Amino acid sequence: MSVETEDAFQKELVELFVQEAQEWLQQIHVALDELQQSPPSERHHALAQTIKVGVTNLGGSAATLNLSDVERASFSALPFVEAVQDPSAQISTDDFIALCKQLGHIHGALTRATGVTFEADDVSASSEDPPTMIPTKEFLTLLRGLQDQYISSNAFHRNLLQTMLAQAEGLMERGVEQCNMSSIHEFLERSAEEEQGFLDVVQQELPHLMAIIQTLKTSGNALSAPSSDLQNTVERVAQLWSAAQQVNASHAMLFFMGLHSFLTIVTQHHVVVGATRYDAIQSRLDQSLKGIEEWAANGRMERVAIQRVLPCAS
Repeated sequence: MSVETEDAFQKELVELFVQEAQEWLQQIHVALDELQQSPPSERHHALAQTIKVGVTNLGGSAATLNLSDVERASFSALPFVEAVQDPSAQISTDDFIALCKQLGHIHGALTRATGVTFEADDVSASSEDPPTMIPTKEFLTLLRGLQDQYISSNAFHRNLLQTMLAQAEGLMERGVEQCNMSSIHEFLERSAEEEQGFLDVVQQELPHLMAIIQTLKTSGNALSAPSSDLQNTVERVAQLWSAAQQVNASHAMLFFMGLHSFLTIVTQHHVVVGATRYDAIQSRLDQSLKGIEEWAANGRMERVAIQRVLPCAS
């Protein structure tokens, strides 16, 4: 292999490595962001493993290309990952900041080795501008006070407050004395986006579901509708069922699970169903939409109440 060919081959390998490194770093930072929000133990382990695998892959690939600085920076991050991988251990804010700083070293080494700028804004913010924190005990007191305030009037019909209480109690048990205010507000904003997204999907799908139920009702059996349309409807209801599960909309989840089972039986066995049954399903569809709209409105009310008692993140 000539020198020119070898150089071209090396350049191509580095370009491929840059693409892979960007993907790994994105996965690492997404996992780290969620890890700092005190997820359940199983999820915590999975997120820490994602970070560990990403860092190891970076170091291994860098070694094959003789990018020694990147290799050293990557493998040097492993002890910092191990410091936050056990949810039952006492994990402090300093542990996460130390890991963020080491990730910053990886970004720098990658930039120097490849000539490609790897954005490290999040890392710089974590290391140079300490995030606004709230004592975990104070956070827990605020949430409990809010719970006491509304429990007698049954003003909240959702479990968002209970979820945040459980997370704060978990932090206390693990000896984490400070909570990141930005992470708390990001959690609330993300839940709002996910719930609105679910509501939007349901509102979009309802006319189609109403139409297919009307077709079945008019004919009395599944043979009148194209099999592809019916199968498509079954799959879309399954997606709604899954979407409801992801946002913890329990009533909607149960309804779409039952509708999925019903449509599957009707489609596969061509069961003849009376018109009154379809009338009931259409009524339930309408009630379900109203219930989901009320569920989303209750979520907005609960988030506003939580944000009202929290200090603003700087």
